[in-house]
Amino acid sequence: MITTEHQKISVEKVSQSKLKGIDPSKLRFGLDYTDHMFMVEYRAGQWVNSRIVPYGEIPLSPATCSLHYGQAIFEGMKAYKGKDGKVRLFRPEQNARRFNISAKRMCMPEIPEEIFLAGLRELIKLDSAWVPDADGHSLYIRPFMFADDVFLGVKPANNYKFMIICSPASTYYSEPVKVKVERHFSRAAEGGVGFAKAAGNYAAAMYPTSLAIKDGYHQLIWTDSRDHRFVEEAGTMNLMFQIGDELVTPSLGRETILAGITRDSVIHLAKNLGYTVEERRISIDEIVEAHRNGELKDAFGLGTAASVAPISVIGIEGEDIKLPPVEGRIKSAKILERLTEIKYGLTPDAFGWIEEI
Repeated sequence: MITTEHQKISVEKVSQSKLKGIDPSKLRFGLDYTDHMFMVEYRAGQWVNSRIVPYGEIPLSPATCSLHYGQAIFEGMKAYKGKDGKVRLFRPEQNARRFNISAKRMCMPEIPEEIFLAGLRELIKLDSAWVPDADGHSLYIRPFMFADDVFLGVKPANNYKFMIICSPASTYYSEPVKVKVERHFSRAAEGGVGFAKAAGNYAAAMYPTSLAIKDGYHQLIWTDSRDHRFVEEAGTMNLMFQIGDELVTPSLGRETILAGITRDSVIHLAKNLGYTVEERRISIDEIVEAHRNGELKDAFGLGTAASVAPISVIGIEGEDIKLPPVEGRIKSAKILERLTEIKYGLTPDAFGWIEEI
């Protein structure tokens, strides 16, 4: 039993770790899961029964309301193991805060950050052997919450379950990313839930993304739902462009874009390195014109899974814009290098972003 300031966390350990039978070089992201998971439930207006248990199935009624009405949210974060053997979390309090922003928008109860962070820390301590130590590898962490009322009716649920599960991960994109500008389907509209990390956002994106993949692209660049003129985000990441000497990323003011923690970190790092960063609307026409004038120097994605992922091609209405070779992109490469060094404890953390476990 582990006591936090908020409540006690009971711990049930596995009798034998699954890790012993797995080749660390062949861990499969999203298919291999660590030995344990954290769970806590919202009942009668309170969070109760915090516990860590062996990873496994959970019983669900066919009438569980989240299966029908979509009250489900999640986060994505990682733990890193440096060459010193220490395990580090990257800005976990920001994930806890963003989780509650999503919860509020989806009419779900906010979870106290103390419960979120205490459960996270104890779970990672217990399963720390699962954090890979190979270059570029990490432990992907998935906190999530769903409504578990057994009720078929369109209204906010009264009962919820919050859980954290983990999966070892290698590099998400093994090559520069090819993206296609989407000018028919929409990911989010002003006044909608685009800024929330809600499960339904990803479900709605799957069909248009599958069409882009058939055309040879990895992801879409979503545009605004009103005119399809302005860049928003890609399917798994925020976006940043280097136009001339400036780094430009879509602003968050219209609440149609997820406020990425990697995005925020890259903005801070870029400014710290002396680069000029603008947060503003970026039109597709501006990108085309910048490319035509030789001013589009770089484009890259920003996300927990993707980290800083270089974009090689932008498809726009049947034509491909080819970006400069990755080897010559100095600014994004320097940002990625500094971000990686901080995450793995290779350089002092001047920003207070790292929490050692």
